[in-house]
Amino acid sequence: MEAMMPVNKSVPAIGMPRRRIVGAYLQEARSECLRYLRAPGFMLPMLLFSTVFYLMFGVLLNHGEASRYLLASYSAFGIIGPGLFGFGVSLAIERDGGLLTLKRALPMPPGAYLLGKMAMAMVAATIVTVLLLLIGVFLAHVVLSWGQMLALLLTGMFGVLPFCALGMFVGTLIKGQGAPGLLNLVYLPMAFLSGLWLPLSMLPRELQQIAPIWPSYHLNQLTQAAVGLNKGPLLGHVLALIGFAVGFVWLAARRLRRHG
Repeated sequence: MEAMMPVNKSVPAIGMPRRRIVGAYLQEARSECLRYLRAPGFMLPMLLFSTVFYLMFGVLLNHGEASRYLLASYSAFGIIGPGLFGFGVSLAIERDGGLLTLKRALPMPPGAYLLGKMAMAMVAATIVTVLLLLIGVFLAHVVLSWGQMLALLLTGMFGVLPFCALGMFVGTLIKGQGAPGLLNLVYLPMAFLSGLWLPLSMLPRELQQIAPIWPSYHLNQLTQAAVGLNKGPLLGHVLALIGFAVGFVWLAARRLRRHG
């Protein structure tokens, strides 16, 4: 009898209440941040890599405006790490271990997993930027206004997102054990070729001309502007980073649909 009854298609399906959806997003972001903050093997290299370099070259070898330049460039260098490794390595490992498949089967919003990792990367990038600011202001004696410090913090917080997308894409290409090595092959040459270790003017002209193909170059231009060294237009760099983020997310989503 029930099988023969007409179905009222005008009645909407009962879904998860909005409050529970928001709570699921927040809980996933909280758990992801706590998981990595409690993992010193992951957090300490990201926090110390750029800060130790800045202590050596920006403080001990203090050369006036060079310390300001290096504050911006090492901030960009430190911002990239949480996006690449926080997304790339963990995604590759979780795909191998079946955790990603399990999360897809759970009654949770599909975007909560990605939002949690993005929140973790934004928190880590902000911590790195704060540490570098403290070193730059109190040890290297870089003079910055409150507005410049806030601009650098905001650049770090949101500038990590295109590298989350890049890390996500790399994490879909390789198994967990090989992800750190491949990401380092992306991370270190990209940083060097973008002027994060040396000013682009010190590199061969051919390398200077191709620098804009790297997302790290555009991030570096924004961090330089935040500390008052880049007076040029910034909209192009912002749009370039947005384009990189959208493109890598699309590529990663396409691979995940095909290969899991």
